[in-house]
Amino acid sequence: MSQTSYLVGLIGAGIGPSLSPALHEREGDRQGLRCLYRLIDIDELGVGPEAVGELVRAARDVGFDGLNITHPCKQLIIDHLDELAPQARALGAVNTVVFEDGRAIGHNTDVTGFAASFARGLPDVSLERVVQLGAGGAGAAVAHAVLTLGAGQVTVVDAMPDRAAVLAAALESHFSAGRAAAASPDALAGLLPDADGIVHATPTGMAAHPGLPLPAALLHPRLWVAEVVYRPLETELLRTARALGCATLDGGGMAAFQAADAFRLFTGREPDSARMFADIAELAGAEPARH
Repeated sequence: MSQTSYLVGLIGAGIGPSLSPALHEREGDRQGLRCLYRLIDIDELGVGPEAVGELVRAARDVGFDGLNITHPCKQLIIDHLDELAPQARALGAVNTVVFEDGRAIGHNTDVTGFAASFARGLPDVSLERVVQLGAGGAGAAVAHAVLTLGAGQVTVVDAMPDRAAVLAAALESHFSAGRAAAASPDALAGLLPDADGIVHATPTGMAAHPGLPLPAALLHPRLWVAEVVYRPLETELLRTARALGCATLDGGGMAAFQAADAFRLFTGREPDSARMFADIAELAGAEPARH
């Protein structure tokens, strides 16, 4: 008899506003499945991100079928898993864990989610010179996605220069020499005049981390701007960029498409990604936070 009920969840910090529960439960309902999605917020639990391993073990022991993993645990989780799918291993970041026969297997659906969203929302932009803000778990995924989509070079900018350098080196080893570089934030003034676009992959702009991730004066109309944050759907960065005439991409598409890929991993069922994309637009677009 095929399984019809699933217990899954999300581990991360400040995840109260996450739309993942609604996305997974709605798609489950449409497919005749009982999908219970629970939030495991380390801030509410009063524990640090290093507790992620213990939380994953506890979830497995009480019968969860799988978990999503988000900031700031996507890289820390790796040491606590039994196996990594090839893409997660290449990235050094995991956003989805599936429990199979008592083993915890790490996957990454952020790469495919961002690639699908980008191809849909910014299909004709130039990718010769891309500047990416953020070298964390989400940053690793979207940098891989952008290079897979054909970017000439991605320059990774992070407040922690060592982290940017490690990601750039990993990207070059996976793709080829010259496809990635690292820089510190003070280099942005020199990088952006000649860049084609910006990918933003830091928490800045989230409901709990409002503001801009770079000085507004560095933006110019020739740039496209792609956002990873989706709560709110319209961040200050997107609002500022759009006012200048930049082509923009919000984080909703990535959230929808990565959730669809995770749903497939959790349930073995084929999700309707178009319906999940519409769910994001309805759930996030109707919020008072978007103004």
